Amino acid sequence: MAYLLNNRRTVRNIVYCAGAALLLLLASFTPAGRADYKIRKVVIDAGHGGKDSGALGSISKEKDVALAVALEFGELIKKNLPDVEVIYTRNDDTFIPLEQRATIANKAGADVFISIHLNSAANKEAIGTETFIMGLHVNEQNLSVAKRENSVILLEENYEQKYEGFDPKSPESYIMFSLMQNAHMHNSLHLAEKIDHQFVKRVGRPSRGVKQAGFLVLWQTTMPSVLVELGFITNKTEEKYLSDELGRTYMASGLFRAFRDYKEEMEAMN
Repeated sequence: MAYLLNNRRTVRNIVYCAGAALLLLLASFTPAGRADYKIRKVVIDAGHGGKDSGALGSISKEKDVALAVALEFGELIKKNLPDVEVIYTRNDDTFIPLEQRATIANKAGADVFISIHLNSAANKEAIGTETFIMGLHVNEQNLSVAKRENSVILLEENYEQKYEGFDPKSPESYIMFSLMQNAHMHNSLHLAEKIDHQFVKRVGRPSRGVKQAGFLVLWQTTMPSVLVELGFITNKTEEKYLSDELGRTYMASGLFRAFRDYKEEMEAMN
């Protein structure tokens, strides 16, 4: 009986996800002739927070660096793009469940969602930024990053019910993401490429490229969304750069220029 119930629940989830994916895909197209499209709201998500420190370096914590960059990024938008409303999922050291982060963006009717994180690796020499969009992991490395970022749900109460049996450690749980990967993918990729370009060409940081992986926080959003790994906190050189105020300013500036350019291009398509 338990086996049958689990199968029914799986089928129900797949049907639900497929329907949601279709609706989101249809909603992602701009109606022909629409001349008033504007990017009016951006949600900036500083990863982790509160009881969830995220990745740990020798002198810093992921949650603190991510928040500092997120706040500075937001201030640059407010100062230079006054027509854009900036919404933070958190603006202090607070624990925000993954589903709430997406819900904040969805309820606000945001046009863009940008989640900011720092990477970690057993290999202390690993270095470079990574910019992710929603999609199936194409290799074991992408899957490992997604697993690490998604494992924060284990700190939430009743996560089994809230995420309908999703297991962040199980590769099988990521199959459902294939039904959602087309919604907003083109625009998400366009934004991700602009962020990567700014980090490499303007900020001068090494890059590991633009990739796809199954991040819960991106899967549940209903707008173009990216997740940015600013660098490896486990690499002493990179951690020093990201812990320095000037280094964080450069990263925030790169995010701002990418967002500004994306906004201008999307609105020019009117």
